[in-house]
Amino acid sequence: MTARLSLYRKAEQELYKLDRSVKAQFYDFCHVFRNNPNQPGLKLKKLKGDSRIWSARVNDSYRALLTPTGVDADGTESWLVIAVRHRKDVYEELQVAVNRVTGEIEFVDLSVVGGSALRRAGITLTPAEPDRTAPSAEPEPQPQPQPQPTVETPPLLAAYSADQLRELGVADQLIELALAVTDSTELDQLVEGAPLLSKDVLYGLAAGMPIDEVRKEITQPVELGHEPDLGDFAAALSRTKVTAVDDAVQAAIDEGDFRAWKVFLHPTQERIVHRHYNGPARVSGGPGTGKTIVALHRVKHLAEQLPPGSNKTILLTTFTKNLTTDLRLRLASLVEPELLDRVEIAHIDQLAARVLGENTAPGRGRQRVYDHVALNEMRQLLAELDDRRWEAEFLLEEWEQVILGQSVATRSAYFQARRAGRGRSLTRPERNHIWKLVEQFTARLDKLGVETWGQASERAARFEIERAAKIRARREYKEEVGGKDLIHRDNSSGMRYLNYRYRHIVVDEAQDLSPAHWKMLRAMADPDLPNDMFIAGDTHQRIYDHQVALGSLGINIRGRSSRLTLSYRTTKEILTEALRVVDPVKPWQQVNYDDLDDGTDNLAGYRSVLHGPAPAFTPYETWEDELAGLATTLATWREELSTDENGSPIDPSGHIAVCVADRDMVSQTMYYLVTKAGITCAELTKDGPKGDGEVHVGTMHRFKGLEYQRLAIVGASDGIIPRTHVIDRYRIEDPPRYEREQRKARSLLFVATTRARDALNISWHGKHSPYLPV
Repeated sequence: MTARLSLYRKAEQELYKLDRSVKAQFYDFCHVFRNNPNQPGLKLKKLKGDSRIWSARVNDSYRALLTPTGVDADGTESWLVIAVRHRKDVYEELQVAVNRVTGEIEFVDLSVVGGSALRRAGITLTPAEPDRTAPSAEPEPQPQPQPQPTVETPPLLAAYSADQLRELGVADQLIELALAVTDSTELDQLVEGAPLLSKDVLYGLAAGMPIDEVRKEITQPVELGHEPDLGDFAAALSRTKVTAVDDAVQAAIDEGDFRAWKVFLHPTQERIVHRHYNGPARVSGGPGTGKTIVALHRVKHLAEQLPPGSNKTILLTTFTKNLTTDLRLRLASLVEPELLDRVEIAHIDQLAARVLGENTAPGRGRQRVYDHVALNEMRQLLAELDDRRWEAEFLLEEWEQVILGQSVATRSAYFQARRAGRGRSLTRPERNHIWKLVEQFTARLDKLGVETWGQASERAARFEIERAAKIRARREYKEEVGGKDLIHRDNSSGMRYLNYRYRHIVVDEAQDLSPAHWKMLRAMADPDLPNDMFIAGDTHQRIYDHQVALGSLGINIRGRSSRLTLSYRTTKEILTEALRVVDPVKPWQQVNYDDLDDGTDNLAGYRSVLHGPAPAFTPYETWEDELAGLATTLATWREELSTDENGSPIDPSGHIAVCVADRDMVSQTMYYLVTKAGITCAELTKDGPKGDGEVHVGTMHRFKGLEYQRLAIVGASDGIIPRTHVIDRYRIEDPPRYEREQRKARSLLFVATTRARDALNISWHGKHSPYLPV
């Protein structure tokens, strides 16, 4: 008799943590089991607790726990490996069932739950019968009962009933325990062995999410839609994310990375990735919740649905060049080469430059300059006019965000222009005065033969809007004449091959794009086709001052928005401190940001299931002392990351990074580390890491969208974060602008702190930044 084996996601995670020799022995076990599950050496037997769980011998010490899921027409048995455990960790109370909400198979392990919670729920764990073929060993010491606390602590989830937890999808076996836990430590222990939906629901409720939001954001996205047959394991297996165990697993085991053979998507993320949308859709969420992973898998899904061809019909874009480089590398690991060839990956300014190149005669193009060059020109203009009424920074932003952002072409149109998010209001005479200054400023740029990237984006948007209008006109004419005379008309007008550039557009870090960028993108994809735009972003991480309302730009996401709340990257300890940066007074759950569509969004329910060391906050007297302390920290990290769990040497390069406030501090930090500490460095540039140094060093802006195992933020001193000489002048003159600059600076530090996965060190010299939670 032969068998077919599949691997439950939890079992995969356990295998990854095991010694490489055990992984190899598990592969041998799979080979033997598939050929004959009744082979005597496997010692296949039922557990006494749940008769649907069987134990089989992997080696003297480890057991595979399996559940049968059906028999094929040819007599082949199907089995699901639900866990791989040391024999002393196999208990009779392990249970497997079908979830009544998702219809998926779930494995519940109570052996990781804290003893106090088990006692309050009246549960005693019973070790399974020892394997008689295993070498004799001393009995494992059993934990002694601890005295009951004299003062009863109220349950953490006392506000909820068993029926409510059941309706939300919490596994039946965990409900009584969930209602018994009294603190976050016990809850962490409980969800360690919980199915994913149970984990998300319990963490969401404990984090303070209203029950209606938990139902909408966690339960509904993975709901089956009808009552499943709780006894039909074969049907449940078809809904459960598993991996077939075959010979391809061997290569991954040999590489020592058991996760390399599958890219994990959380069920909530997976539903978003595969959903069919009748228009633009958006996913939001805090740092580490997987927005970029969702965007990349969305590209993969869309590419797999494309009709045959070779044209690049999918665009993946974002704001910064170095993040585009990272996206390209990550997508290449997900998508087959022939599908990757049909995806264009370009940052938004690169896209605008291409449009302008297509629509500008040779030799007639303008040189594009960055904002700091334009700002100097604005300052010189004001100095020449002796006009001290407005700050140059305010005028440049008013021009880019309002005038260019809304394609305002006339003075009268500027009088009516919307200025949401700009702070102080302007009278009609003030707008008139600003318009005159802007006219002089743009004439100055024209004379120099230059334009800003904001101007370039606005011109590119106009070209694309005109192009889209021609496409619509062609369609309307075709409908009017029924196709007659269309070829003749197309040939005479040059429109025969004119079509929308892309079938699908996927945008990452959407909060940083300007209105002109959005107008250009909207015109590049056919609004009449489904799944035209997919947008991933988080306005809490906006580090550029681009305020947009997508609906006003023709991008309607109402009813097609999803929110992710579970962080897979940042530990709970790091996240707790990072969230305290968001607002100095309000609880972070109550801090509202815009949602890109005239509404508000916050981080309520945002949480992490990962644990690690608490972030270190270290003061120093001088900058030189701080750099010396940094060198010591990096040397320690380098040593700790130089070997894997089995003691084999590995290269820690690219796992450690240093984040600073500006380019001068980048140069100073790298010089010190290289010349005085012997630590090689690679600078994070717009094109990605420059060089092959082991430690990446860059400004906070360069860390957007990246992540590192260990991160040090240095120079977090008062006056540096934020640059008080830059924003303090607005404190009296323009309080709304002052608050906006403060929020932008806080967002930048928030982004930086949440790039760390396992360890975070923050240091300063002199007085610490007022944003730090110390």
